Amino acid sequence: MFMDSKVDSARRSNFQPARENKLGDRGDVVIVGAGLAGLFTALKLAPMHVTVLAATPLGRGTSSAWAQGGIAAAVGGYDSPTLHAADTIAAGAGLVDTEVARFVAEEGPARIGDLLGFGVPFDRDAQGQLMLGKEAAHSRRRILRVLGDRTGAAMMQALIAAVKRMPSSRVLEGYEADDLIVSDGRVEGVRLVRPDSYGNGSYEFVPACAVVLATGGIGGLFSVTTNPAYARGESIAMAARAGAVIGDAEFVQFHPTALDVGAAPAPLATEALRGEGAILINGQGERFMKGLDERGELSPRDIVARGVYAELTAGRGAFLDCRAAIGDRFPKFFPTVYAHCQAAGIDPVTELIPVAPAAHYHMGGVATDARGHTNVPGLWAVGEVAATGLHGANRLASNSLLEAVVFGARVATSIRNLDRIARRMPMVEPKRIVASRTGAPGDQAAALIRLRRTMTQHVGVVRDAEGLTRAVEILTSIEDSAGADIVLANLALAARFIATSALMREESRGAHDRSDFPEPKPALAQRSFLTLCELDDTQLQHATPAPSVPGQAGAGQ
Repeated sequence: MFMDSKVDSARRSNFQPARENKLGDRGDVVIVGAGLAGLFTALKLAPMHVTVLAATPLGRGTSSAWAQGGIAAAVGGYDSPTLHAADTIAAGAGLVDTEVARFVAEEGPARIGDLLGFGVPFDRDAQGQLMLGKEAAHSRRRILRVLGDRTGAAMMQALIAAVKRMPSSRVLEGYEADDLIVSDGRVEGVRLVRPDSYGNGSYEFVPACAVVLATGGIGGLFSVTTNPAYARGESIAMAARAGAVIGDAEFVQFHPTALDVGAAPAPLATEALRGEGAILINGQGERFMKGLDERGELSPRDIVARGVYAELTAGRGAFLDCRAAIGDRFPKFFPTVYAHCQAAGIDPVTELIPVAPAAHYHMGGVATDARGHTNVPGLWAVGEVAATGLHGANRLASNSLLEAVVFGARVATSIRNLDRIARRMPMVEPKRIVASRTGAPGDQAAALIRLRRTMTQHVGVVRDAEGLTRAVEILTSIEDSAGADIVLANLALAARFIATSALMREESRGAHDRSDFPEPKPALAQRSFLTLCELDDTQLQHATPAPSVPGQAGAGQ
């Protein structure tokens, strides 16, 4: 339900998944997004016909390919799914769906087996056993990696090769989805556009028997992010307009150790560095995390992010010191981070790495049930775009890739169970349509800069009512002025869901930190769900009254 501690009569929405008895009558299964979640779902759907939509060439522009830390799974001898689930629940600050945490942890080892079968070369020791690392808030070593910090890229390479070998799948590259086509309350397809054809009314319609959103996160809505440029939350807006419930939108995880070198996106200094003993110090050489939490650098990400943010705000700076713990091993064990440092003129073997928090992962998104099904018939969501309840208020490190494959398999099973006889008709070709909303984007670049600055300034690591209210006003004005630019309207609407949900949650919990409500409230230890209609109603309830103008009739009365 959606919380409002001030207004008792505020709308409350319980997420109810759609009842689905059969697939649509036409089209392929269309997967929007070609990261790990999308490709794994496509592979699990075989031999059903699947069309995967990719905004960029396969393997480029996806958060999955950039994932450094690894994938968590209870495959070690001293580990168990019960322990993994317990760590997930503890990190989630009271909002994790415990049943989801249980089955994700239990099914994790089997999905690792699938990835090995697809050719993912996880690191092994001299005896051939899988090597397991440890990251923040994990009680056991359970992080599988490839070449230290190249896990995401290696997983994507293996899955791309597997998808290309699968005759029942195809990939349409260079298309952006900007809307879902809904008929009689059911999603029947996806509207696509090529970026270079904006303004000429040239759109493609891909009919679908089922649509799976797998578009990733929302980091691109912030000025400083570790995410690719395409991770801007557009699917949240598309799904909301189709009638989908948006869950836990206020919870944005900021990675505490992005390289503070002025690059966009900000290169990531993986948490695995701290797992190997790297420490955080300020410009005065003081190790500041031990004074904030007994777990120090291995505290949950929200605590570390606030610690780094506080040092930066105070003007002392924040640095990752890898010299003693890693030293000469750095180039071999963390080649990706090493290359980023070298490009910025930093030698992490002998020098400190300047770091800052950056928008990294969205715990919220399109609400789904345990099968990845939304409340809209014909629509599923998987990966970071989905709000499954696994992450609660704060994602446990390296659980994101695990969620993608566990729910990818579940989405595939859900769809296949609705049509047990695999379709063998020719794949459906996209159809040219004339859109009702056409026209070239206006000054999208300037509006996007304003949007991202607003999100970073007012909806960032630390928030308050004044800033969030201002953010909602600005985002609403951007959305209202978007006109024919549906892309900009999508971005502003997705951002508005985040800012409004943050305004409504009047407490601090997990990754959501309110300086005006610094403590968690037991009464608010519940997930939030919000529809588009409720979003608009909520904003009316919290709207700032228009100031009176001297000289007007009634002014001051």
